[in-house]
Amino acid sequence: MQITSAGQLLELCAQRAQGLARVVAEYEAFRSSITVQEVRERMGETLQVMRVSVEKGREDQGRLSHLINGYGRLFEQAGREGRLLGGSLFRNAILYALSVGQYNASLGRIVACPTAGSCGVVPGALLAAAEELESSDEELIEALLVMGGVGIVSAAQGPISGAEGGCQAECGVASSMAAAAVVNLAGGSPEQVFSAASLALQSHLGLVCDPLASLVEVPCVTRNATSAAVALSAANMALAGIPAVVPYDEVVGAMKAIGRAMPESLRETSLGGLAATPTGKRLAQEMRERHQL
Repeated sequence: MQITSAGQLLELCAQRAQGLARVVAEYEAFRSSITVQEVRERMGETLQVMRVSVEKGREDQGRLSHLINGYGRLFEQAGREGRLLGGSLFRNAILYALSVGQYNASLGRIVACPTAGSCGVVPGALLAAAEELESSDEELIEALLVMGGVGIVSAAQGPISGAEGGCQAECGVASSMAAAAVVNLAGGSPEQVFSAASLALQSHLGLVCDPLASLVEVPCVTRNATSAAVALSAANMALAGIPAVVPYDEVVGAMKAIGRAMPESLRETSLGGLAATPTGKRLAQEMRERHQL
């Protein structure tokens, strides 16, 4: 058995009268030659790594990063001082995403979901939503399995790396995975899960990968935060019954075609986009001189 599309996953759910999390867990057990319980235990370990990454990132002062310094800490301080807008769900999603991105830039241990450069999106949206819903760890594991299912079909059909498809393939797919997980956590149907995934990815189509000085810091870390916010928006729209119109598999196909059409300068080479601005070029030169590259 090989699952390669959202349509196939939804069909299996209907045929077996099972939820997405169960189908994905059984598929991963089959692929890895382990039990479903072992799959769930491994996902529980993933959950704990995400939580630690958030906490470590909130404390990170940026000693090992190059262009960003304590983004999680700065955002949290602003919240304590009442300088931020929006409710706790929105603020926490941004805080957690920034913190994990900061921790990644400082060489901390993170979960690549689907990549290291997009590691803050899922923890940002999902952990904030879990606090809002007062979800249990078992419910979070179910949501993470659904997240994994979206990742499986995304990687099977299209690129999930910035070098191949631009940041639409990294933060875009991460936002889809996060939106799907949040919908599942909130009790949405499998159809709503993939509606949310589709809506999230639609909002990222054409997003370029243009890191300054070839570092996964600017605009990568703040982009993780905005992608987490998009995931929550997509989840809410799907839960409200707003249709994605275009099925997720077709959106992934569009993303793949757009990635192929993108010039090389906009696919993680740091030759275009923000990296090619006067500031981007200046910072790249400073990094070369400082580290004798």
